[in-house]
This record gives sequence, structure tokens and C-alpha cells, in this order.
Amino acid sequence: MLGSLHTLSKFKLLGFEGDWLWQQLECPCLGEHLSIGVQLGFAVILFVQFVLKCIVQISDYLRGGRKTTDQASENRLIGRNLSGFYKASVACTIFLCVIHVLMFFALLYGIGSRCRAEISVFSSEIIHVVAWGVAVVAVCGIVRNKSVKYPWLLRGWWICSFFLAIIRVALYEKFGDGNQVRAYTYAQLVCFLPLIFLLALSVYGKTGVVFVVHNGLADPLLHENCSENEEDKRDSAYERATLLQLVTFSWLNPLFALGYERRLEHEDIPDVCRNDSAKFVSNAFTEKLDFVMKKNGGVDASIYKAIYLFCRKKAAINAGLAVLSAALSYVGPYLIDDFVNFLTEKKGRSLSSGYLLALAFLSAKVIETIAQRQWIFEARRLGIHLRGALASHIYKKGIRLSSRSRQSHTSGEIINYMSVDIERITDFAWYLNMIWMLPVQISLAIYILYTNLGLGSLGAIATTLIIMSCNIPLTKVLKDYQKKIMEAKDNRMKATSEVLRNMKILKLQAWDHQYLQKIESLRKVEHDWLWKSSKLTAFTAFLFWGSPTLISLVTFGLCTLLGIELTAGKVISALATFQMLQDPIFSLPDVLSAFIQGKVSVDRVASFLQVDEIQQDAIVYVPKDQTEFDIEIENGIFSWTPESVNPSLDQINLKVKRGMKVAICGTVGSGKSSLLSCILGEIEKLSGTVKISGTKAYVPQSPWILSGNIKENILFGNEYEHTKYNRTITACALTKDLELFPCGDLTEIGERGINMSGGQKQRIQIARAVYQDADIYLLDDPFSAVDAHTGTQLFKDCLMGALNEKTIIYVTHQVEFLPAADLILVMQNGRIVQVGGFEELLKQNFGFEALVGAHNQALESILSVEHSSRISQVQKREEELNGDSITNADPLNSKIEQNNSTQPMMEKKGKLIQEEERKKGSIGKEVYLSYMTRINGGIFVPIIVLAHTLFQALQIASNYWMTWACPTTSETEPKVGMNIMLLVYFLLAVGSSLGLLLRSLLLAVIGLQTAQKFFKDMLYSIFHAPMAFFDTTPTGRILNRASGDQSTLDLAMAVKLGWCAFSVIRLLGTIVVMSQVAWEVFAILVPVTAACIWYQHYYTPTAREVGRLAGIHQAPILHHYAESLAGATTIRAFNHEDRFFSTNLRLIDAFSKTWFYNNSVMEWLYFRLNALSHFVFAFSLALLVSLPEGTIDPGNAGLAISYGINLNWLQASVIWNICSAQRKIISVERILQYSKIKSEAPLVIEDCRPPSNWPQEGSITFKNLQIRYADHLPDVLKDISCVIPGKKKVGVVGRTGCGKSTLIQAIFRIVEPRGGSIVIDNVDICKIGLHDLRSRLSIIPQDPLLFEGTVRGNLDPLEQYSDQEIWEALDKCQLGGLVREKEMRLNSPVVENGENWSVGQRQLFCLGRALLKQSNILVLDEASASVDSATDSIIQGIIRQEFENQTVITIAHRIHTVIDSDLVLVLSDGRIAEFDSPGKLLERDDSFFSKLVKEYSMRSQGLNSLKEH
Repeated sequence: MLGSLHTLSKFKLLGFEGDWLWQQLECPCLGEHLSIGVQLGFAVILFVQFVLKCIVQISDYLRGGRKTTDQASENRLIGRNLSGFYKASVACTIFLCVIHVLMFFALLYGIGSRCRAEISVFSSEIIHVVAWGVAVVAVCGIVRNKSVKYPWLLRGWWICSFFLAIIRVALYEKFGDGNQVRAYTYAQLVCFLPLIFLLALSVYGKTGVVFVVHNGLADPLLHENCSENEEDKRDSAYERATLLQLVTFSWLNPLFALGYERRLEHEDIPDVCRNDSAKFVSNAFTEKLDFVMKKNGGVDASIYKAIYLFCRKKAAINAGLAVLSAALSYVGPYLIDDFVNFLTEKKGRSLSSGYLLALAFLSAKVIETIAQRQWIFEARRLGIHLRGALASHIYKKGIRLSSRSRQSHTSGEIINYMSVDIERITDFAWYLNMIWMLPVQISLAIYILYTNLGLGSLGAIATTLIIMSCNIPLTKVLKDYQKKIMEAKDNRMKATSEVLRNMKILKLQAWDHQYLQKIESLRKVEHDWLWKSSKLTAFTAFLFWGSPTLISLVTFGLCTLLGIELTAGKVISALATFQMLQDPIFSLPDVLSAFIQGKVSVDRVASFLQVDEIQQDAIVYVPKDQTEFDIEIENGIFSWTPESVNPSLDQINLKVKRGMKVAICGTVGSGKSSLLSCILGEIEKLSGTVKISGTKAYVPQSPWILSGNIKENILFGNEYEHTKYNRTITACALTKDLELFPCGDLTEIGERGINMSGGQKQRIQIARAVYQDADIYLLDDPFSAVDAHTGTQLFKDCLMGALNEKTIIYVTHQVEFLPAADLILVMQNGRIVQVGGFEELLKQNFGFEALVGAHNQALESILSVEHSSRISQVQKREEELNGDSITNADPLNSKIEQNNSTQPMMEKKGKLIQEEERKKGSIGKEVYLSYMTRINGGIFVPIIVLAHTLFQALQIASNYWMTWACPTTSETEPKVGMNIMLLVYFLLAVGSSLGLLLRSLLLAVIGLQTAQKFFKDMLYSIFHAPMAFFDTTPTGRILNRASGDQSTLDLAMAVKLGWCAFSVIRLLGTIVVMSQVAWEVFAILVPVTAACIWYQHYYTPTAREVGRLAGIHQAPILHHYAESLAGATTIRAFNHEDRFFSTNLRLIDAFSKTWFYNNSVMEWLYFRLNALSHFVFAFSLALLVSLPEGTIDPGNAGLAISYGINLNWLQASVIWNICSAQRKIISVERILQYSKIKSEAPLVIEDCRPPSNWPQEGSITFKNLQIRYADHLPDVLKDISCVIPGKKKVGVVGRTGCGKSTLIQAIFRIVEPRGGSIVIDNVDICKIGLHDLRSRLSIIPQDPLLFEGTVRGNLDPLEQYSDQEIWEALDKCQLGGLVREKEMRLNSPVVENGENWSVGQRQLFCLGRALLKQSNILVLDEASASVDSATDSIIQGIIRQEFENQTVITIAHRIHTVIDSDLVLVLSDGRIAEFDSPGKLLERDDSFFSKLVKEYSMRSQGLNSLKEH
């Protein structure tokens, strides 16, 4: 480019005198010379291509591979369909070859050319004949090569031939001298028609030939291959586009036409092309990682090297286009002085030289625009590649994390990797090109300044270097700030994610306000760092926006000192250069900031991708025919924390034969679940061997349910088989549940199974395992969450029925399920201390006897109550027992309820999780107003606009002043002295700088305050939302707003809206300057502006909807990732990693295509707006050249041109900033959606506060209570009416899903009554505040949840109790000894979800909370389901002792926990079936409770007999 500028310099020195270029055009052999040059160029390219092809073929041959030939033999061409276009192209090419042969013979007879140089004439025509002969061979060879596109070299030749023909005809007509030349011209004209056709084909590119190929592979594989090919087919408009469509982005026209006609849906947007798909880029990135790792000798691969190798080719092409664009942008400032000189000396210069100058201006701008739009577009595509590659690898890493790595990387952190960090890395892919552009821009600016100002340019160089050197300390400080911001954001997102997962327990315990303050405090830390960063950013904005003025002051001052003459042309050229120099200087902090953010993000992602994964060699898989054992562990030592002195499992030796039933029992924390984990390969193996023979299925202790319907959860990616499916449903006791569900097995399950009871979730995941038809089943306490009848049925029909021939290892605390086992393992302190059958272990008088003894004691208490209450024994028919509503049969009333309630729901198609809300139509002005007026009613907005207007007006005034004060030529006297000129310029510069400083500070301050206000509004709205909102809203949607959308408000929203106003002000200033010089510009400016407005109006509907679709298609990626992380153990156990990874790739593609088209539609608009602005600029130049001398002042004209050079950029900038603001404002719109959630009842109602000692008695009265979870769902509780006396113990029993947990939620007002009331101690709970209600009650929930933090923090988050009280509570709940063994005692860590504590221990922690709180009403919701019988017995004793004078409501599936209650409430299908004392209920043999007790007491004997059968 410097060479071209040097040529222009020579051109300038000539001053166009004698019209040098036009003299060259007078050469009679110009056409021949051009033809020879072009054709020789093509010959060289053809030769190089031939040599490269030969080298490739030779290298293939040397590698020994006639693979190509062999493959060709397998793929035989069995047919082809030649299109009409292809046939016509062959005919046209042959015709043109014949014409040139005839023209050659004509030359032999002296007919044809005006050129007298015979060598040039004959050489030109001979090369033409040869070239067209080669073209004929190439066209005919397309069929042989089975090509669907014309070769690019052939297409280039056709295009060049067309333009060469036009040039030669024009020259022959102008300089022809007779009939002979005219005959030659006629021959050229004859060639025009085929050349035009070939030109169109070269642009289109495709031959239209269809080839039918037979693959020699075996027929059975043919269908599978075809299926894969069908899957790879993508409807990509971009991939089908021709060269012209790619340049003009017209391949987007169909999408715009559809978007303008109606609202776009996701299906309307075409797919990304294959090379942009997540699968393709993920595989490509994996190859680069493997290559780098192999090069490093198997050590961890450098992510930086892999990213470099992955991006380098595309990045190099983008860099070339970016450098070309940057270089061409300086052609205008370089030629301004020439243009001013032309206008000054118009009398002595021809108009042709002026028009040639205008053409140079315009040509540079056109090529610059094409190069600029392409590099920006391709940079965005590169961003898609990086996003797809990194997101897929982060996902793949996430589901392979080891347990230790999982504890050190929480869900919130990983979500930030997926949302924030990847976004910053893709942004850097765009900023990367500016790194190559900066040195080119600065070098060309210095060259132009030196050409115009000589040594005066040293001032500009020095000032530029000083300003840019300021970036060194600023960059360091910004980098530190960015790290702190990301750390603070990680902590906030970690806490937010944990709170959202556990929102139900927070509301039950009345801790929501406490955790709200915790998130606010974390946000304050983040806000403080954002505030520091914003202040520094405002200062850098002031510094770099004011840099052109500062540079010009120093430069002009130095020129004055050195005596360098300043003319209007030189000053205007220098000012234009300073403005152009502003771009690299202004971009530098953005580039450095993006570089810093990108590096920090790459480091974070690289660190995550290199953490430990689960051991791949922990398990040895043995074929079935080589062993009789399905599971074999020898001398196994395993540990969750390898650095710990005491391993989690020690000296494990186990052999399980095929088909055996193995039970594992032991006290809480003895290592039962860890033993299953070592079989799964989840726990780190320190020594020993684990051998597995067969496929595995796993049922975890805490149910893991995917969002979707019940059927999808059971099938779990397998094909649907009707018989097998129904058999699974029956075996898992789900028949009755599916009949009661509104849409059967198509009923949708909420996030984490939120709308299912614990027993239903457990049975669904058992059904998932059964349907897999695996060889080995690992069941972790599968009966803890189900009632006695359902547990018995599950054991009989599922474990001993459907899975009778399978190998099963099951953990259980329920001794009645042990006798049927072939082998029982007793765990204690991580060791297997006893092994044997049930009877054998009883004789050993060791730990097992204690477990069985506790169970027998509980059983005896049941039998004694049953015996003492028995009045008569009446035999009932067996079918009557089977007709019990607590079993799997249908009572009459449930059928009636089902018939009445399911019809409306069928219309809803079982939907619980609704599609994410997407606003329709244009973004309402209320969204903009809401953002701008959020702080002080928007009073600062006009001040910011006025400050920038002042800055812009004073800048224009200073430029006018310099143009007016400087002479137009060296002979003209200056109008004022140099000192006065610089003084006035300095004062104007200071005034503009003050306006700029005010604008920068206000924008930073108000922008961050507004973001903070939006955050608080959304946070309070979410925390006060009813539980139904969290049941139906995936956590990913909320986290996406709290993470990505909030980051947009923190860092970008104010800047984007500000730039809308600033760019409009700059554009208006440019128009004023241009129109002041030549008002005639308005003649073209008005219609062009109208066209721009129309284009923007046409563009907006499509861009808006694509932007919204892009916004809502990122949340599913995060949601799917969060679910996969939670169920990673199950996914690995079922060996479904590949299926989940494929789902992740599909979700990435769904987002990528919206993101790709979101950026592409902007480029479509920019290209058209730039084209229109070039038209205005060309008209202005032609007008200035054409106006008579003296009509305009040359200096002012030069100033107008200096502003007009940037017209295309300014015009595009206005639209770009408006469109960018429209895309960013979607984040405001989305946050506003969650800032206006319908709130639950007030936390405190001052007029209706209960007494401080309420509830004193603890009596609870239910009056006609009706509960439903949503308006479109049926009632869950129906007309519940009863009175629970104060200080009584009440047991609540019933079949799983009958409404027990819903009753508890109603007491805590988690679900508001649809009808009826609940009165506690004469206070209607619906009339008091929620905090007053929930803080006075205690609950031990069904799902034991712990928060990340410490033991103390989990027991006493409100810090209300002393250490002594906490220790007493720990001792009472059997955790005191365990916590004392920990090094940090009460400050011992609790990781996310409490995963470093067993489920049983977590339940004991929840008991400890209740013991500390000592409320007069205590609710136990399956409080001891996950503990052994001995521990359960101790817990029940503690509860009886500690809560002797309190009302205790117990939901339990273990009958002995409710048998000694004062009252028993039996629920069936949401109604009260029975409510009386246990003794009275047992007096009636036909009572539900009596049947339940009988079933439980007979279960041990019945289950023990199963083994004998």
C-alpha cells in the first residue's frame, strides 16, 4: 500500500500537467498490452496449480497409497444429467475459440488491428487461441471430474475476457482508422453475447450437472450411511450463495422478505453451514488439541496453541482484508491537499484531472467498504467457531469431572464460563484484527503528515506515542479490575445459583431475606469494582476522544516554531489525518481491554479444561464369556479426597456372581453409597482392581429427573417398545400415578422434578433403570421415599420380578428387605465388616444384630399396639385389600375426579414449563424510557446530549477557524497572525475537552447507577416471587438474566445508547459542513436519506426478531448443562455421554444460527447504507469539480471533503449504533420481565401481626381447604376439614402422591389455598405476613439441603445461637462426634449441595436446625427416610423428648414412626380418608391404616419367602 501511495506521490508532483494518464491512453497498442498481461497472469496461475497438483500426487504415490484409485473403483459413476446451462457453456466456449482462430487468420491477411507492433498483435491473438482452447478442455473435463461447480480459474478467465472485450472495442472505435479495423470490431461484438452468458455463469458458479454415484459398500450398511448423510444435510442459505451474493449479502434477501411479511420463528431461520456447525468445529478443535498434546509429549495441551492452530487460516484472511481496509481509508486524507490545489488552480487544470481525483476518492472508498464488511463478517463467523468449539469442550469436561474437581468448580462458576467468558473470547476474535490494523493506520498517518508538514509531523508522532504509552499503566490497572470483577461475579453467580436451587427451603425456613442480603453484599463488592473500572474507562474515553485536538495543537505549534508554512490544503489534510488517527488511538484501549478480558477468560477456561477428570482406567471391563462374576473388587482402596490420610473405602474385597441380589446396610456415613461409587468408577481408586462384566444401570439416592415429560425420562433415549414399556410401568408401581396425572406419561415434569412427590421421582428413575435392560443394577436406597405398600410392591414386582435374573446391588436402611438378598454386606467406617446371608449374620452377634434389633423393636411396638387395639378379626377378601386406595388400584371417587379434571389439562398437553416469553413487535418506547428515566427521572440524559453537542460544535468551529485563518496558497497572506490563530484554536479545544469530560463522567456514573437499580429491582422481584414461579421457570433462564443480561447493563448499555445520540450529532455536523459549502448536495441527500430510512425500516422487523431469538436460545444451553452436571454420575453410569453431548451440540447450533444471522443482517444493512453514502460522496465530489471557479472557497471545500470522507462510516455508525442499541435493549426488556413478577403475599403485614408468643398451643384447624398448583391444573387437596389439637403428635400417612407434602406446603403457604382456610391458634394464617408465619414454624424437609459454607452457617445462618447451643443440637442429632473429629470443627466446610456429607448426615443436619429453633409446631416430612433403623430409633426418641410439649406433624413411610402418635391422618387422592387415634383405627380391620400396619408387620416374613422361591 505504501508503494501505491508512492505512485500517487509521483502523480501528485506531476500536478497532472499534460494529463499524463490520458497520454498513456492514447497508446494504440494498449488493448493488446492489457490482453497479454492478463493472459500471462492466468498462465502463471495455471502453471503453479499444475505443479502443486503434481507434487501432491507424487507425495501420495510415495506414501504407498493408491487409495484414490481404489476408492474411485468403489464409487462408480452410474449416471449423469447434463443441464442446459452446462451444454450452453460448452457451446459458447467452443464458439469463442473458433472466432479467435478466425481472427488469427484474418491478421495473417493484414485485417484487424490498429496496433502497428506486429509482435504484440500476433502474440495477443495466439495466446487468446491457446487460452480458449484450454477453456474448452476445462469445460469438457467437468463431467470427467464430477464437479458440481465451475473451476474458479475458469470463472475468473470468463470475467476478465468480458471486460477485456469491452475495453478493446471501446479503444478500436475511438482510434480506429478504416474498414479493416471496423471488421475486427464487428468480430469482437459478435463475441459479446456468449461472453455475457459466460459472465453470468461465472457469477452463479454452479454447473447444474447431477451425478449419480454407486457406493460399493455392503447393502446392510447403506441405510445407516444414508441416515447419517441426511442428518448432515443443512438448509444453509450462506452455503448456497454465489460470489456476488456473498459480497452484497443478498443471500439474506429471502429472510428479510419473510421477516417483513410476518413475525419470524426459529424454524424460519436457515441452518448454519456445515463448517460452522458445532459438531464440525468441535471435532476440528479436538484435532488441534490432540496435535498440540502429541507435540508436547502427552502433557496437557496448551489452549493458546490449540486456539492459534484452530483459527490461524481464517484469522490470516481476515487480517489481510482488515489491513487492506485500513490502508485504503487513508487514501482520502492523502489526496485532500491535491483536491484543494485543483480547486485553487482550476483555470490551469483540465476537468478530467479533477474527475480522475474524484474517481480515486470513490474507488478507494468502495474497495475499503467491501473489504471492511467482509472482514467484520468473517470475524463474527470465527467467533461462532470459537464459541461452538469451547462451549462443547466445556460441556464435555463438565460431565467428566472428578468428584474433587466438581467440588472446586461450582455450577455458578461453570455457567459463567459458558455465558460470560466465551462471549469475551469471541469478542476478542473481532478485536484481533484491529491489532494488525493499528500499525498500518499509524504508519500511513505519519507518512501523510510528513508529506504535508515535514518535520512538523514529529510533534504528531511524539504526542501520539505519549498518548499511546499512557495505556501501559492504564492497561495494568484495567486488567486487575477485570480480574476482580470476574471473581466478584463468580461469587455472586455461585450464591445466586445455590439460592435458586434451594429457594423452597429458604422460604420454608424464612431465610429468604437473609440470603437476599447476602447476594446484595456480593453484588456490592462487584459494584465497587465496576465503579472503579467505569471511572477509569471514563478517563480513558476523555483522553482518547480529545487526542486529535491535542495532537493538532502540538503539531501546528511545532510547525509555527519551525517556520513551516501552513496552507489551507495542508491544514485540512492534517486535520483529516488527525481524525483518522483518532480511530487507532481510540480503538487501542478497547483492543487492550478486549485483550485483557479475553486473556483472563481464556486462562479461566484453560484452567477448567485441564482439571482432573474421573479415572478412565478405574474399571476393567471383562467380556461375559470370560468370567462368572459380574462384579469383582480385589484389595480396593478408594478415597473422595486422595490427599486424606484415612481413605473413604479401605480393603474392599467383593465378588458378585451373575444374577445375585446383594444388599448393603450400615449406619449413616459408613460408606454404603461410596461402595456403589467405586463400582461406577466415580470415586478415585488408590489401589486394587475393579472388574465389571456387563452393562450398568444406576438409581441414585437423590432422584435426578430431567426436564421433559415422564415418558422421555423413562425411555432415556431408547426406542419405545410398547410391551416392554407397559411392563416397566407396572413393575415400578406407576400405573395409578399415570392415570391420575392430567396427561398420563406425557405430563411434563418441572425442573429437577419439582412438581412430583419424592416417591414419584424415585419410581420414575427406577423405571428408567429397568427400561434400560442392563446386566447390573446399582440401587442406592431406592425405597426410602416410598410408602410401605408401594415399597413392598416395588420389591416384589421390580427387584424380585422384572429384574429377577439381573445382578442387583441395593443399599437399604429397611431391614425387612434384607432377608431376600443372596448376600448382605455390612459397612462400618469405610470397610466391609460382615458378609453373609441374613440368618448367618444374625448368629455372628456383631453390628448387624444391632441394626436388626432396632428394627425388631420398632416392629414389636407396632404389633403391641395392633394387638391391644384389636377387638375382632374379620376376614376380608383379597381383592378388597387390593382395592385399597393406598395401593395401585382405582377407587371409584378417583375415577370420577379423573374424568372431571383431566379434560381441561389435555388441552394444555401436559405443559408445565412454558416456552420462554418473547415479546412481539417492536421494542416499546416504554423500555427505552424505563432505562433512561430510572435514575432521577432522566434529568441527566439531556445534560449528556448537550455536553456532547458542545464538544462537537466546538470541534467543527476549531476546524473552520483553522481553514479560514490559513492561506489557500503559499503566495497568499494569512488573515491573522500565527499566535492569534493558535490561541483561538487552543481556547476552542479546551472548551470542547470540558464538554467531553462532562459527558464521559456522567455517562459512566449514570450508566452504572441505572444497572444497579435494575439489578435490585429484578433481585427483589425474584425473591418475592411465589414458589409456582420457580416450579415453572428453569433456573437457566434466571441465571442468564443475572449473568449475561446484567453484564450488558453493567458494561455496554449506557455506552450503546449514548453512542446513538453521539453518532447522530456527528452525522448532523458533517451534513451541516458539507451543505454549507454546496447546498446542492441536498438534492441528492434528501432522497438518499429517505432510502436509508426505508432500508432501516425494512431491516428492523427481521433484526429485532432474530435478536430476540438469539436472546432466548442461550438459556437452554445453560439449563441443559446445569441438568447434565447434576446428573453426570447417572449419565456416565448409563454410558449416555455421547447422547447428551449430541444434544448439547444441537442446542449450540440452535443458538449459533440465530447469533450468526443476527450479525449477518447488520452487515446486509451496512453494505447498502455504505453504497448510498458513496453515491452522495461521489455526487458531492462531481459537484465541487464541476462548479465554476470562485463559486466556493477551496479551503471550505477541502474541509467539506475531509468530513465527507467519513460520511459512509458516520451514516453506517448511526444505523449500527441504533441497531446495536436495539439488540442490547433486549437485555433491559428481559430484566424488566423478571422485575415485574407477580409477588407472593407480603412478608410482614403491620396491621395483622400475631402475638410475639404465637403459636402458643399449636392447634391447627383446616376448613374446607382446597389446593391446586396452577389454575389449569386439577385440585391436589379437596375439601380438607379437620382439627389438629395443640401439643399433640399427628402422623400423616397415605400412598405416594396422595397430597401429604402438599398439605405441609399449605401450612407454610408455599401454595396459597384456592378455597377454605387454615387457622393456627385462632389466627387465620392467610391474613398475616409470610415471614411472621414461617419464622414461627419449624420443618425438616423431605429433600435434605445444605448450603455451601460451614457447619455453623448451615445450622444457624441467622447467627442467633451460641456455640454451646449448636454443640448440644449436634450431639442430640448424632453428629457431634463426627464434627469433633474434623479439624475445623464448627467451621468445617460444606461444599455446594452438601456433597461432602452423606444424604443421611444431611437429614441429621436438618434435624439439628429444628432442635435449635424449638418452635411450638414442628413438621417432619420424611425426616429420617435416609437413615438406618438404629439411628431412626434414636432420632424418634430425641424428638419425643425435645418436642414433648409441641405440636409435631410427621409424614412417614415407616409405620413405627407414626404408630405411637396421638392421631393419624390418612390421605387418599387429596381427601381425608381417616382421621383418628391409631388404636381406634386399628380396631377396624377395614380401615386404611389397619391394612397399612398389617402389610408392614407381615412384610418381613413375606419378603423373606421370596428368596426361597
